Amino acid sequence: MNYDIEVHDGELWNEDLAPLSPEKRHWGAFEIFNVWNNDIQSLFGYTLAASLFISYGLNGWLTFAAIVVAGFIVMWLVNLTGRPSVKYGVPYPVMARVAMGVQGAKFPATIRGIVAIFWYGVQTYFASTAVALLLHSLFGGQDGAQFLGMTAMGWISYMIVCVFQVGLFMMGIEWVGKFLNWAGPFVYAVMIALLLVIWWKAGGALLTEVGNIFQAPGEAERSTIAGFIAVVGTMIAYFAAVIINFGDFSRFVKTEGQMRTGNFWGLPVSMAFFSFIALFITAGTVVIFGEKLTNPADIVDRVDNIWLTVIAAITFFAATVGINLVANFIPPAYDIANLAPSKISAKMGGIITAVIAFFIGALWVTVISRIGIAGFVDTLGAVLAPLYGILVADYYLVRKRKVNLQDLFTQDPSGAYHYDAGWNRKAIYAFAAAAVFSVATVWVPALAALTGFGWIIGAALGGLFHYLLMGDAARQSHDRSESAGFH
Repeated sequence: MNYDIEVHDGELWNEDLAPLSPEKRHWGAFEIFNVWNNDIQSLFGYTLAASLFISYGLNGWLTFAAIVVAGFIVMWLVNLTGRPSVKYGVPYPVMARVAMGVQGAKFPATIRGIVAIFWYGVQTYFASTAVALLLHSLFGGQDGAQFLGMTAMGWISYMIVCVFQVGLFMMGIEWVGKFLNWAGPFVYAVMIALLLVIWWKAGGALLTEVGNIFQAPGEAERSTIAGFIAVVGTMIAYFAAVIINFGDFSRFVKTEGQMRTGNFWGLPVSMAFFSFIALFITAGTVVIFGEKLTNPADIVDRVDNIWLTVIAAITFFAATVGINLVANFIPPAYDIANLAPSKISAKMGGIITAVIAFFIGALWVTVISRIGIAGFVDTLGAVLAPLYGILVADYYLVRKRKVNLQDLFTQDPSGAYHYDAGWNRKAIYAFAAAAVFSVATVWVPALAALTGFGWIIGAALGGLFHYLLMGDAARQSHDRSESAGFH
């Protein structure tokens, strides 16, 4: 395959968006594994997993099973979105041009970028709580006047994380990969150490409380099947941002096999192990502190062991920053660059991302968090879901896995992805129709029974509407691809 773009339009091409040939790719299965490891092991990831055990009114074993099932489903979903970028070496904003048009792709890229910036700000705040935990353990300062829900020490911690993340991003993707390779495995060691300390303090009562969580229903009033599906849906929604743009990462591996291996060990296997640890630690907090604590930073703070506090704070900080860079910083940097490639580089896109996200993270405590974790996750997932369905349906059903790589970078009206002045309006209509319904499942009381299913519904409807609207155009496009010999 020819990865060199022979003729490209300045509005559609720069070095960050250009195809990567296999010899220029330096990631393997381990790097992909650590992308997921850090996502799962972030402070927000732990909080979500722990919350699911006590929020949906399910037997604990069923909740655990639902999380594992979600891991397998997410693995399957990202294998679908990752495969085209492994084959063609282009990131998500460029691959989206196939379904949406060379100009229309800016629409889903912008939406994905907005969601990622939201996540980036929130995860930055969560990472700052780990830094604050470290500073409090060394210098005190937990008390004092607050501004927007944070003390002076909290704001110092927040600023440290903001500067550190931008600095690491500016060093390049190779440094980010090295950072992940260190942070991912190390956080497991700390979580196991935390589990052992909790177990030691709780004694034999820990196993009894684990049994109670497994047997006693929570407060939610749902049927068992509905609760199970809701947990699966919420976990899928948590990964929604990475699911849709996984091509931003898979383009860095040489083979599809490396991608699949990394996804298997990083998703269902890692999710099962980490969720099991989260369950035991949450149960231990009930025994020791008399309440269910879902933020590991709060748990470590309560344990009152200075060495564990220091090591855990550094590790939680590293894990949360790692996934924040990969899942929530790099994608919007590409997405913003895609809006005007000749004027905005990926690094400039990253700076824009950081500035906007700063205010979002600063408002997490007093404004955004009041939506509730499940509502926050489900809403963002419901917005992105139709885009996933459209892109997958277009690549596998409409294009039959054949793309003209050269035409992704031209605005010539004869190009395969020019459509109507660069926009595929049918894809936009499919997104709008599906998104209205998927977001409504989160916020419209009459559809409350479908809460947690928004991502699944949105993705299915987006793909279905797109395929139906394309109709004859889908078959004609495939026929032209065959005659032109697209690869």
